Amino acid sequence: MSTISNTLNRLIETLNDGKLGFTTAANDAQRPDLKTFLAELAAERAEFAAELHQHVQALGASPEESGSVAGDLHRGWITLKAAVANREDLAILEECERGEDSAVSNYREALEEEIGPVRGIVESQFARVKAAHDQVRALRDSFQTINA
Repeated sequence: MSTISNTLNRLIETLNDGKLGFTTAANDAQRPDLKTFLAELAAERAEFAAELHQHVQALGASPEESGSVAGDLHRGWITLKAAVANREDLAILEECERGEDSAVSNYREALEEEIGPVRGIVESQFARVKAAHDQVRALRDSFQTINA
């Protein structure tokens, strides 16, 4: 398998983990506006994964179909389970931010690699992932202020 398809498959795993994490968070969030926001991020991650999936296939490789069980812990989403058990929106946002920290890091790593024909797509997705990360952090900060 080519280096490009390996890199894209790592991003697909990250996106699938994020989709699952945001879906869990949306289901367990209390505020309706937060539920909607997190569900939208889950849908965006699914859209990004599908887009990369097509490019992996075009490279003649097999696309990743799921998230990574081992990668859950690394990406920070595993901790979300504990946060949602309490169903506290602040805790959910804190765990979402941790997961997004890993997603941002994984995209940065991918952009350091030679990904030639898909660089523009990865850069575009990275910009949106980074923007979502910043929105999650801003929401977390506003919830900390409310709960202070």
